[in-house]
Amino acid sequence: MLKERSQTFKLIFTILDFVNSILSCVLAFMFRFYIVDETGLDRQYVDVESYVFLFFLLAFFQVIVFIAIDLYHPRRGLSFIDEFLTIVSGVILNLILVLAVLFFFRGDLGSERFSRSFILAFTVINTLTTGFFHFVARMILHTLRKKGYNLRSVLVIGVSETSKRFNDAVIKHGIYGYKILGFVQANSAKPVRKDMKVIGKIEKFSKILEKERPDLVVYTLEPSEGDYLKEVLDSCDHEGIDLKIVPGFQEFIKARGRVEEMEGLPVISIRNIPIRLGYNKFIKRIFDLTFSILFILFFSPFYLIMTLLIKLTSSGPVFYYQERVGLDNKQFKMIKFRTMVVQAKTQSETTWTVQNDPRVTRVGKILRKLSLDETPQFFNVLFGDMSVVGPRPERPHFVEKFKNDHHHYMRRHAVKAGITGLAQVKGLRGDTSIDDRIAADIYYIENWSLWLDLKIILMTPFKGIMDKNAY
Repeated sequence: MLKERSQTFKLIFTILDFVNSILSCVLAFMFRFYIVDETGLDRQYVDVESYVFLFFLLAFFQVIVFIAIDLYHPRRGLSFIDEFLTIVSGVILNLILVLAVLFFFRGDLGSERFSRSFILAFTVINTLTTGFFHFVARMILHTLRKKGYNLRSVLVIGVSETSKRFNDAVIKHGIYGYKILGFVQANSAKPVRKDMKVIGKIEKFSKILEKERPDLVVYTLEPSEGDYLKEVLDSCDHEGIDLKIVPGFQEFIKARGRVEEMEGLPVISIRNIPIRLGYNKFIKRIFDLTFSILFILFFSPFYLIMTLLIKLTSSGPVFYYQERVGLDNKQFKMIKFRTMVVQAKTQSETTWTVQNDPRVTRVGKILRKLSLDETPQFFNVLFGDMSVVGPRPERPHFVEKFKNDHHHYMRRHAVKAGITGLAQVKGLRGDTSIDDRIAADIYYIENWSLWLDLKIILMTPFKGIMDKNAY
């Protein structure tokens, strides 16, 4: 149902961004060679044809990058800040991509032929104008929808929780251009919300259809409300009205499910996990490898200092290897700087850390407070056991305990464990609510994006390291 409107929406913004990128190139060119170069000396040596080629190259790849990072999804417009930050990352990625392409050219099309000032001006201008035009375009579309332009009327069959969620989604994404006419009630089912406008009973559906003449009918009845699908389908076919079906088991699908096709059979994934898709999995792994290698190289002097401090202040090994549960419930050995006195494995594996824990050494207390004891886990990332961002891994003993005490706990293991995560930047560390941690981890798993990873990493030094719950 939404696909046709979504494609139109994407087409509008694709054309808008292509034209805007060309315009940004022209403005950047004017700025560089007509404002900065007041004497006109540089203009004498400008190869205009090469710059025209660059204009179209930047515009073409800009649209490709925006499509790749899913900028054109209508949900982006629900938060202007989120959309603008996505635009910033898209413009920078486009710049990197184009410069990488030009690097392989020689002569007139080589990257050395173009002014750095022009490139910088384009980046700034394109970011600002794209953000501005997206905001204006969305406001125009919202205004047109409110005035009734190109709206499609929808009749919803059902008054259950599924019906309510569908109604809320239509209202939330008003830019799609759908309007709910009302709800058709089945049997003695009562609306789950008082503001749901019931316009009739399912037994009189044919007459309701003739009277209301909706553009679209959406069937949301749950199995407990009865099976009227064939009758509804026949009535819609008779009147030539399109019918869509929302499966009536939404109580099990709390996040974004995914519908796939196998030999013509629809297969519904109850829970969509974006990180496990091939393309996303590859992108995340490349990011993890790049980030961890750079971190290890940069942090190597500090590794040496911490090694000496641990060795000089307490007896025992520098590193501590602890069994943790990660992806698909498989165990791995997580590497940490040792922050406690050497103890029996049965004690360390089954004892929860408490405030002012006597087992923590003097140096260990500082390392734990600053989360420096966790930094060797970047080697776990290199080995493929962990990711830079993800749910924090727990010891097998506590996993067995938590999975019985906390609903959905095991869903955290659908992705690789992380050094930092959404729960950590929300301050959910140490002696904090397990249920709140689970909720944060599940939200991350079901809403993963590379940009979300970057935001969590940027927030970690400010909210995920120094924390009153870490001890």
